[in-house]
Amino acid sequence: MKKIRWGIIGCAGIAKHSVIPGIQKSETGEVAAIASRGLDKAKQTAEELTIPTAYGSYEELLADPTIEAVYIPLPNHMHKEWVIRAAEAGKHVLCEKPLALTAQEAQEMAAACEKAGVVFAEAFMYRYHPRYNVIHDIIRSGEIGEIRGIHGTFTFNNAKDKNNIRYKQDWGGGSLYDVGVYPISAARMLLNEEPQAATVHALLSEEHDYVDMMASGILEFNKGVALTFDCGMWAAFRNTLEVLGTDGRIEVPSAFVVNQDERDNFFVHTKDGRREVEVPRLNQYALQADAIGRSIRNGEPLPFPASDAVLNMKVLDACLTSARERRRVEI
Repeated sequence: MKKIRWGIIGCAGIAKHSVIPGIQKSETGEVAAIASRGLDKAKQTAEELTIPTAYGSYEELLADPTIEAVYIPLPNHMHKEWVIRAAEAGKHVLCEKPLALTAQEAQEMAAACEKAGVVFAEAFMYRYHPRYNVIHDIIRSGEIGEIRGIHGTFTFNNAKDKNNIRYKQDWGGGSLYDVGVYPISAARMLLNEEPQAATVHALLSEEHDYVDMMASGILEFNKGVALTFDCGMWAAFRNTLEVLGTDGRIEVPSAFVVNQDERDNFFVHTKDGRREVEVPRLNQYALQADAIGRSIRNGEPLPFPASDAVLNMKVLDACLTSARERRRVEI
């Protein structure tokens, strides 16, 4: 397969430390160019990461006819504009989560990509790791019985960095946008259904432009099953997932962050005891790039199409409304 030539729109930390190295390690892609709003920053990042071409504007990168796909790690409020501009330039698009600020925005972005005939995906890298296929298989096998509930967490503490873009409300700041989307998407994926209602309680911090610095919530699914979750940017680090069944449970200590060592393993608890399930030491960012690459080159369906991203944003809309209005919101 001829490798996909990727362009990176922006020099965000997630791009430099995770996504770019992942694409560079993938079987299907190579990072051919990077753009920033200033040429000096683009050149510096290109030199650090061995990227051949640097551009001093996003427009220049989109005008490069050799670039086939772009990754967009810009602040959340800029996603819609640059996804649509990339699609109109004929580029396939991988956009950092959350896809947009609202489900309506996400729908408009998906429509623009469909009209342009380009592949469009949201960057939820954890879903591409094969351990989630194993978890699916265990659930389907009946080993833990019927699912009674799911609990997910994703928290970290960066509250002292008052100038961080995560703490700008108009830019799509807040913990629900930043990390709450992980347990929400995981529950939807594992249950293979959409929640009916959301109730979320949040800490809206005056020091941080009143974004949700911590949020705890419940999503109501069919048959009395619920996702309970918490997410935060002013709490100790955790990223866990538990699937509770009638006859056992699955415990994933590092549910969304992959360390490529034994910390990625998960545990199954049943009446027979606790067993550890070893998982492959793989780079989930590379796996994500390869899934998109195969879709571009071979026309393979994306495991998680743009329509899934729109549905996830619909749930997030309800969570944000519930948190701000202190009420249960039907979805």
